[in-house]
Amino acid sequence: MDEAALEGIAARVAGVLYPGDVVVLSGEVGAGKTTFVRAAARTLGVEGRVTSPTYQLARGYEGVARGRRVRINHLDLYRVEGIEDHDALELDDYLDPGAVTFVEWAEPALGVVRDPTFVRISHQTSTTRRVSLEGPVAERLLAQRSSPC
Repeated sequence: MDEAALEGIAARVAGVLYPGDVVVLSGEVGAGKTTFVRAAARTLGVEGRVTSPTYQLARGYEGVARGRRVRINHLDLYRVEGIEDHDALELDDYLDPGAVTFVEWAEPALGVVRDPTFVRISHQTSTTRRVSLEGPVAERLLAQRSSPC
């Protein structure tokens, strides 16, 4: 799929998110993780520029999920080697049940993230990607497709 299709999938995912959902994105550098988050955030009503938080580790935005105003958190743990107990407490601020959280390079935090949805993005060619989804949000999307219109 091309970038427009990747953004379309992100918009569909955003359409079934609830406050408390955590979306873990994986893929090599340049696969489209931030592009995915940017498109999902736009669907969730985030105004302004959504950028990668690689150097800040986290960025927060205001948005709407399921008709409720929510905090949209975007974490990038690329520079984090491990999560200690005291770090987990700070991470919990971003994993708030009233927020929707996207996490890139989440490996150091997987022990403290509960029931995430995994989005795996990989290069097929230099301009196309393959996306796979697993977890609660993927199940909601399947249920949505199989329910009568």
